[in-house]
Amino acid sequence: MPTSYDIPEVLDRREGPYGEVVLRRHGGLLQIIANGCFLMDTSDGRSERLLVDAALGALDPRPEPELLIGGLGVGFSLAHAAADPRPGRITVVEREPAIIGWHLDGPLSDFSARALTDPRTEILQTDLVTFVHETSATYDALCLDIDNGPDWTVTEGNDSLYSPAGLAGCTRVLRPGGVLAVWSARPSPEFEETLRNAGFQQVRTEEIPVARGVPDVVHLAVRPG
Repeated sequence: MPTSYDIPEVLDRREGPYGEVVLRRHGGLLQIIANGCFLMDTSDGRSERLLVDAALGALDPRPEPELLIGGLGVGFSLAHAAADPRPGRITVVEREPAIIGWHLDGPLSDFSARALTDPRTEILQTDLVTFVHETSATYDALCLDIDNGPDWTVTEGNDSLYSPAGLAGCTRVLRPGGVLAVWSARPSPEFEETLRNAGFQQVRTEEIPVARGVPDVVHLAVRPG
């Protein structure tokens, strides 16, 4: 028979602007579920850290690069970026107010509290798909982790971000020589080709081995300039 350890405990459930979001505890892990789709948990964070490291590593030498992180999630990418002295500004775009709240004064604050008090950090509650087309701000690196990958989006509207039009928006917010890094739960050769067709250079994929199944990956591409 299942024990209480095996049954996830719902800590909070809210109806957000894009559907239902749930925070639950499963054993020692915290999990975020959106519209019934598992997004991420606090089990590891290696791939989220690689997302930041790979983006910074692909940049040409420049002082205090400014990062745009798409998706707050459980806070691994933000915390890792804030622990690095190199970034000059770290902007996180998160569209779900519930997730932001869980970090500000909820269970996820354990993972992000120090990063949120870092003077370089700014959290924006907005939709990244809209943001890249409308903001006047530009960045040296854009780290995307708002879906399970280009081929497995959380909501239908996110599909457009990985299209030629969406990548044009990503190019728009990147400075010349800027890096686009996209987290994915599985490799996508089709997305690599879309990146090349959109004018990005040095397109490559870094793999993160997992215990079972296909590896997580980070797709990397550089804006010419």
